[in-house]
Amino acid sequence: MSWLVTGGAGYIGSHVVRELTGAGMDAVVLDDLSSGLEAFVPSDVPFVRASILDRDAVAAALADHGVTGVVHVAGYKYAGVSVQRPLHTYEQNVTGTQVLLGAMADAGVDRVVFSSSAAVYGTPPTDVVTEDTPKAPASPYGESKLIGEWLLRDQATAVGLRHTSLRYFNVVGSGSPELWDASPHNLFPLVFDALAAGRAPRINGDDYDTPDGTCVRDYVHVADLAVSHVAAARRLDAGEPVEAAYNLGSGGGVSVAEIMDAVREGTGVDFTPEIGPRRPGDPDRIVADGALAARDLDWEMRHTLLEMVTSAWDAAPRP
Repeated sequence: MSWLVTGGAGYIGSHVVRELTGAGMDAVVLDDLSSGLEAFVPSDVPFVRASILDRDAVAAALADHGVTGVVHVAGYKYAGVSVQRPLHTYEQNVTGTQVLLGAMADAGVDRVVFSSSAAVYGTPPTDVVTEDTPKAPASPYGESKLIGEWLLRDQATAVGLRHTSLRYFNVVGSGSPELWDASPHNLFPLVFDALAAGRAPRINGDDYDTPDGTCVRDYVHVADLAVSHVAAARRLDAGEPVEAAYNLGSGGGVSVAEIMDAVREGTGVDFTPEIGPRRPGDPDRIVADGALAARDLDWEMRHTLLEMVTSAWDAAPRP
């Protein structure tokens, strides 16, 4: 019995792999290394270099390693860029999920934990998001994640697939010094790259209806996220009930200005952020109610904002 982690050489997937093995569960990684790093895969974890679009490779991985469940993290994760690359986004995130689910059905693998996203909500009409908040994705990326959830739902009806989707908000930090967020689009890497280059990080707008004028968002530590993936896998293994989807969020949120203060403290680099104009469509505040995940998936905020910053800074590669 083992769990296949698609995208297990990536930032989030590699943390999930370590949490699984640390919990005594066997893991297998499938990743095409389009954005992941082979160095992120532990030497004692089987690694299959392949795309989830390659049905034969996925089927072989399921069969060769006695896979009984899948944590599906692989996908194209750049919401902003997906607007310019919609077909690529749908191929990776929709077709890839369809191929994976077909191979799972053929192999009799009947449980999956799906990496979804807060992007399924778009710009919600409320500043505290629950799982029942209307879905109105504003990008091909968000749409592709919502379609992924529908595919799981429909496979559950068709073949009895047991599943849950975990909707991430803003994932930051590092649970291990050798793992870091290599995304060129996420806030922490952008801020750290600016500091390393001697530039001031940028805040997009300081005139929002928030206490300090900057956007408030929900930031969660990647290691806390990984714990809930393993809790979801355990519940599926045990045949225990799960919700179709869970928000993984703090319920509170922090502002971009507070992030900058924490970065200044955590890195020891003094700077004054540059203030730019608002980005079109950015709402004042979005945070998630994580009560359901706290009830079922051992979800809690175990790290302070400063710990999120320092763990990410310590792991980030230096030029």
